[in-house]
Amino acid sequence: MRVVFMGTPDFAVGTLEAIIADGHEVAAVITQPDKPKGRGKSIQFTPVKEVALTHELPVLQPKKVRDLEFVEELRKLNPEVIVVVAFGQIIPQAVLDIPKYGCLNVHASLLPKYRGAAPIQWAVIDGEKESGVTIMRMDAGLDTGDMIKKVVVSLDDKETGGTLFDKLSQAGAKLLVDVLKDIEAGSAVYEKQPQESTTEYAKMIDKKMGQIDWNQSAEVIERLIRGLNPWPSAYTHINGKTLKIWEADVIEENSGKPGEILKVTKKEILVQAGKKALSLQEVQLEGKKRMHADAFLRGYSLEEGTFLGA
Repeated sequence: MRVVFMGTPDFAVGTLEAIIADGHEVAAVITQPDKPKGRGKSIQFTPVKEVALTHELPVLQPKKVRDLEFVEELRKLNPEVIVVVAFGQIIPQAVLDIPKYGCLNVHASLLPKYRGAAPIQWAVIDGEKESGVTIMRMDAGLDTGDMIKKVVVSLDDKETGGTLFDKLSQAGAKLLVDVLKDIEAGSAVYEKQPQESTTEYAKMIDKKMGQIDWNQSAEVIERLIRGLNPWPSAYTHINGKTLKIWEADVIEENSGKPGEILKVTKKEILVQAGKKALSLQEVQLEGKKRMHADAFLRGYSLEEGTFLGA
């Protein structure tokens, strides 16, 4: 099948590689424009562009996919299908109408659950026991198109946004090539979505979300820590410095005020939450590397009764 692929981050790489490995003709790869990164502001290619160049595929990087000039260029490629994976721009109707079989989206949730930009992180933050991938034929709405096929993925007790990202990326790549086979065979089944989602919209994640409110329960905070790992991370403050928390365990303890350090041992920092407490397992002080609690405590003195927070 003649495919145009649209994607940008690491999450999309596996699907592009699976399409290539399955023998499809990739007419072009569309990805976001290169951006400066790091202290030196050197221009860095997107992960999808790097893979495309490795396979000597044509790469297009429009600032806006709705520009008439780009739409016409895309139309000339004559794709049978456009595959969209975490591209980063809203796809206009003019593009949706180009391919014979439409635009297929690899969405990292079990639609209609978690429509929106950050379904992976929200599944962890909300304490879901399972997530998955849905292949959808896109329409003009936000993740509202017809569903074609799904795969369910279970979440581990210590699942993070990062580990679920990897699981769903692999699952989505495999599912997408299966769907392309179904479409070619004429056996694909298209299921309309209900008008309303079954959960809140999975809004975009930002750094401010990571600030821990110690009045919340330990379970809620622990899920936030895992959901925002590796980006943007959950954090608190101690003695005027930011302290990122990468891993913590919920402990049955209610003997202090929210944010109060209840106990400090050689290997543990126990902090009271609104309900129950958290044993901090891996932390990162502002300007320092990530480290386990025992290593952190060898170089930083903490006193019981100290409060974490703004």
